[in-house]
Amino acid sequence: MLEKMFSPETYALLGQWAVSFCKNAIVAAIVYLVGSFIIKWVIRLATKMLEKSNVEKSLYTFLTSIVRVVLWLLLLIVVVSILGIETSSFIALFASAGMAIGMALSGTLQNFAGGVMILLFKPFRVGDFIEAQGFSGKVKEIQIFNTIIRTNDAQTIIIPNGGLSTSSMKNVTAEPYRRVDLDFQFAYGADLDEVKAAIADIQRQCPQIIKAPIAESDVVAAPWTGITSLGESGVVATTRQWCKSEDYWTVAGYMNETVYQTLKERDDMFPFNRMDVKIINK
Repeated sequence: MLEKMFSPETYALLGQWAVSFCKNAIVAAIVYLVGSFIIKWVIRLATKMLEKSNVEKSLYTFLTSIVRVVLWLLLLIVVVSILGIETSSFIALFASAGMAIGMALSGTLQNFAGGVMILLFKPFRVGDFIEAQGFSGKVKEIQIFNTIIRTNDAQTIIIPNGGLSTSSMKNVTAEPYRRVDLDFQFAYGADLDEVKAAIADIQRQCPQIIKAPIAESDVVAAPWTGITSLGESGVVATTRQWCKSEDYWTVAGYMNETVYQTLKERDDMFPFNRMDVKIINK
């Protein structure tokens, strides 16, 4: 038995296997070195391209990490196959593990995809004021899976990116200018020309209100005041004035307060709701 194990034929087979393994090992080492160099070059090139395209740093860091892991796994499979090791079981294992992880993290992956879409197409940026998912506030941070906003009363709201990227969302500060629409009700019989003149004078005195159309904007117009409806207790006058987006609440507060202070002395200006009851004696 020992004579067969250590026979010249056995030594010859061992020698052939050793020579073949050494050749494969050398080839695998070369492939590994070349592949690692290519991976580093690809990652470096992808990082530079993403930086030049003004993609958020958190996004391109995450994407390059995923690409790096995938490329290294592919290189590992190639090197192992060159050494003569069967790789079909490894590929099947990776595929089944990826499917299981994908099913378990379906919601998380949806949020990840939403985060990628938001960071790539930028429907809003950090600092914008948005209304979405029943919340409104200033965007403080855009993460891969969530967007963090702060409400006007200093509450922190964390919104998953999945729903945020697939539902309606209002970006209040996306445009540089906003129109402030306000309604004022005046009693029937009030001098409407006097009311409109007083409001126009108030609009001229407010420094934040834009007084004339702007060339670079196709929507900004001069201040306007007109009668828009006849209410139950009075005439409704609507004022429309444009301002910079950051001055919206300043203009709204100024107009409400100043119109009231200017016209409150007249009894026929601001009517109260009233009901006339007529009694008929039979």
